[in-house]
Amino acid sequence: MNQTFGKEPPAGAPQFTQLQGQYLAFIYAYTRIFKRSPAEADMRRHFEVTAPSVHQMVITLEKAGLIQRQPGEARSIQLLVQPEALPILR
Repeated sequence: MNQTFGKEPPAGAPQFTQLQGQYLAFIYAYTRIFKRSPAEADMRRHFEVTAPSVHQMVITLEKAGLIQRQPGEARSIQLLVQPEALPILR
């Protein structure tokens, strides 16, 4: 069940947890505002978690096919989820 809307997501919709959705929504919002993707330090400050926690989440999102990064390139996170599928950033 999709925790964002309390109902099953449409067929073919990306699957992610509530916390993963918040990270994805943050990446989307940050990129829209600043015209570049966030650094892991930006996510650490927003979510008030440790650097290893953020890094593990980024790896998890990438393995799940929800984001894409360029190895060795800073601020290279690219969102692979349509904005309409994202929850509201809290």
